[in-house]
Amino acid sequence: MIEKFRIEKDSMGELNVPSDALYGAQTQRAINNFPISGLTMPMEFIRTIALIKKIAASVNVELGELEPAIGNAIIEAAQCITENQYEEQFPVDIFQTGSGTSTNMNLNEVIAQLASELIGQPVSANDHVNCGQSSNDVIPTALHVSAVVESQLTLIPALVHLAETIENKAADVVDVIKTGRTHLMDAMPIRMSQELSGWALQIRNGIDRINTTMPRLYKLAQGGTAVGTGINAHPEFAQKFAEALTLETGLMFSPNDNFFESLGSQDAMVELSGQLKVIAVSLMKIANDLRWMNSGPLAGLGEIVLPALQPGSSIMPGKVNPVIPEAVAMVAAQVIGNDTTITIAGQSGSFQLNVMLPVIAHNILQSIALLSQASTVLADKAIAGFTVNEAHLQQALAKNPILVTALNPIIGYAKAAEIAKAAYQQGRPIIDVAAEMTDLSLAELSRLLDPASLTDGGIKG
Repeated sequence: MIEKFRIEKDSMGELNVPSDALYGAQTQRAINNFPISGLTMPMEFIRTIALIKKIAASVNVELGELEPAIGNAIIEAAQCITENQYEEQFPVDIFQTGSGTSTNMNLNEVIAQLASELIGQPVSANDHVNCGQSSNDVIPTALHVSAVVESQLTLIPALVHLAETIENKAADVVDVIKTGRTHLMDAMPIRMSQELSGWALQIRNGIDRINTTMPRLYKLAQGGTAVGTGINAHPEFAQKFAEALTLETGLMFSPNDNFFESLGSQDAMVELSGQLKVIAVSLMKIANDLRWMNSGPLAGLGEIVLPALQPGSSIMPGKVNPVIPEAVAMVAAQVIGNDTTITIAGQSGSFQLNVMLPVIAHNILQSIALLSQASTVLADKAIAGFTVNEAHLQQALAKNPILVTALNPIIGYAKAAEIAKAAYQQGRPIIDVAAEMTDLSLAELSRLLDPASLTDGGIKG
């Protein structure tokens, strides 16, 4: 097939651009220069930049910086992109210029072309669409806004759903008592509801951690332009932009108190990524607990049965694996890796600009999306539907020699250890061995070694 091209030019000269492309020369140069990964910027990020262009045009019209006809055409064109139109027009690789200038110009060129078609006169990508802006404040602003929106509208609701699902399951299993484990070894009894309550609090703490970070993310770079001095932006632009964005999104954005911090560092992104890493660690712990509890069903712990979702082996008939916890654990590993990338990228603020902005955007938005989906899947396809093997739990609990811990205050640690060792060696219930090796009656031992009372701290007095 013969490709058709048109000639476009920029400050560096002429080059061929596909005839059906809405973008221009600067985007094409980026396509030519960065054939690196085939990974393009997340559409959440592209839509956010389009939103920034829309609001900037509106504010610039209000401030007399743009003619209303041109400004309104930019607003209409940018709105189309925020509605997921023209996705194929944003092909620039993630691994590009560290300021994200190529992506900013990609948006500027596409919006300019669409706006030009709307009003039948030239609209400039630089002079009009980029009026009062630079890549150096647009891309950091897009980072903050997209991270806030995706965290508030996607991740936090998913985490709330997961926490509530765990809490509901805990209420269902409040009467289920099992052998606790420390070091993967038998320990004192615990209610399954108590075990799950720990998971739920991990997730709710994760929500709190994200909310704690939000105040720094609501502070925007927009208005700082190239180096933080606000050059080429109207003096009222930053404040009016933040007010208009707040009105549009319902989220309380404001100009940063110091634009030099906004442009030169990405500390807020590193902070958010760290909180996402903690959530990933929590999900990994929960996923691995579920895998252990489900293990077997004959030669493992066999405490619960996770929903059977798919055949587990291409060679072993009847095998079913804990696929959801495994998938969630892999998500956690990816998010932890993303955090390392973001941490390194956050250190790359040289003087007045961080130069790893695109890779921060890719990784932070991927982490948010992965955690959101994984939390929902874990809740709906693993935790909500698992069943408890109560008979197996009770059998193991009855033989648990560690129950003898409850006798320490009465017979002493040394005597209790002697009884536990004998119970282990003989494979007998601890109550029978204790009855033989102490002067305590069976009735008294039954009271002292009652697993249900031991989950509440044991018999007092």
